[in-house]
Formats: sequence, structure tokens, C-alpha cells
Amino acid sequence: MNRLLILTLMVCSLITACTGETTPESVMIPVSGPTSTFPALAIAPLPTATQKPKKYSPITPEPTRTSTPTSAPEASQTESADWKDLPVVPENIDPSLQKVYEKGLALGNDPQAFSIFGDCQERPKDFFGVFETDATVVESLSPELREVVDNFRGSFNRESPTAQDGTTPGALLWSQWHRGEYGCSFSETPVQCELRIHRPSFVIIQIGTHFESRNTEYLRKVILQLLDAGVVPILATKADNREKDERINRDMSMLAAEYDLPLWNFWASLSDLPDRGLYVMKGREEQGPVYLNEEASTRHRMTGLEALNAVWRAVTENSQ
Repeated sequence: MNRLLILTLMVCSLITACTGETTPESVMIPVSGPTSTFPALAIAPLPTATQKPKKYSPITPEPTRTSTPTSAPEASQTESADWKDLPVVPENIDPSLQKVYEKGLALGNDPQAFSIFGDCQERPKDFFGVFETDATVVESLSPELREVVDNFRGSFNRESPTAQDGTTPGALLWSQWHRGEYGCSFSETPVQCELRIHRPSFVIIQIGTHFESRNTEYLRKVILQLLDAGVVPILATKADNREKDERINRDMSMLAAEYDLPLWNFWASLSDLPDRGLYVMKGREEQGPVYLNEEASTRHRMTGLEALNAVWRAVTENSQ
């Protein structure tokens, strides 16, 4: 069996809300070429965990990082629902993120680029692409939002290795997930590839339903990679609760508080819509109502743009 076919099968095995299943905790698949045997491929090792107080400065060295993964503390029933009351668009953005942004500029990040880490509902055709393909939509925006569209033009309608069908936090750290496409090499993960080829100053992380038990561990590693690269992460909640216990949104809220990061609470923007703006896709009935209808999709891109605008203005104000 040739290498391309095996890689295709590997990708097909890593599927989530967009395609129906879940990402394995680890994947070990031997890949053979015509004349040689390649070593087994594996998902990236567990992330380095942090032992630190809640108030974390992303520009201060972390002497307490350890190599032993630790589970996130379990939220109490009271704390677990607190995220539902958070604003849709992040407020009171931590001033330390301005230093992260400035560090990124010094490292060569593009102040006019952002990236998206997400699944099928964050790909251009279903999310932000319209801001570069439909002039009527852009003209309907407020002057402030048109300014953010102009600043980040080129980032809204691009395909990337970090926004694909079925992406999970674990997939972002797996060097085979991008299949060698998008200009990526098999020696780098989708995160490493995206940071190299696009040089974003901001990253929106909105991962849909999946069933990885190490969700917070993988997300911590992604967040630390971004902060180390001078990239400002914007975490986001999702619309559905296919996992039944709301743990993915709770994890995002917990990590936003842990690292003092902005949270785009998309979930809260849908409370007045029938069925929260969700529907069952024909042919994927087993997934239940996880896809956004037209009104919910509009709110998705608009509140996402407002969140990007708020964070961009907060961290660039008075920046050098």
C-alpha cells in the first residue's frame, strides 16, 4: 500500500463533529514506501503542563513548568456554569497581551494576519470568507468593523492546515494531520506549519465537538506555543452540546481564565434562537443538531469579527 493511501486512511480515521466520530488518543501507523520502511507515526506527545497561580504573565519565564502532564482541576457545579454568563465579545482584555503582541512583531509576526484553529464550521466558506468575497456584506459593516476587515484582508478567505473538517486539539499537534499539504512538511505539526507560513499575530481557537479525554492538556500545549511565538490567542465557545456535559465550553472558559486570555463566548449569542440556531444535517442524522442555520451562521461570523476587533484594538493601542 503506498504512502499517500495510508495517510489518507489516517486522516479519515480522525473525525469529529464535522464528520461524525472522534480522534483516537494516540495513533500509531507504520508507513511503508516503495523501497524503504518509515518509522511508525504518532500523535505529538502530551503537552508540558504548568504549575502556576491563576495570574499568569505570558512574557515572564515559567520556572515551574514540568514535563509531567497533570489533569485540570474539576470545576464545581457552580463554577462549571459561570461561563454561560460571560459576555459574547471579550471585555477587560489583559494588558500583558500587548507585550505578547509586541514580542511577536519583534519575531517577525505579521500585524495584518490572523489564523483560525477550528473544524469544518470555521473554514472560509462557512465562516469568515464572506468578508473577502462579498463586497455588499463588507459595506453593511460599521466603519470600525470595516477597518478590521481592511487590516486583516488576506486572512479571512484562506484555507489552512489548522482549520479542517474534524480538527481537534490533538490533531493540531499531530504532524500527519495536514497530509503534507498547505506548504507543510511532515516534520512539523499543523500549529508549527501555520505559524511559519502565515506568521499571524492573533489566533482564534474554536474547536467543535470531540471526545478527547486530554482536551485541556492538548489545548495548554497549543496556547503555550502561541504565547512563546508572540501570538495572541482568542479562545471561543461553541454552539452545541453534543458531548452532553458542556465540558468543551467549560474547558475553554477555564483556560481563558487560567492564562488571562480573551474569550469569545459565541454560545451566549444564540440563546434567543429556536433550537439555538442548530439543525440536523441530512445524511448525518446520527450527529444530532450540531450545524448552524443561516441566522446562527451570520451571528457566528459577526460576533467572531467583533471579538477579533476588540482584541486587536486592545493590544495594539499605544503599541510601539
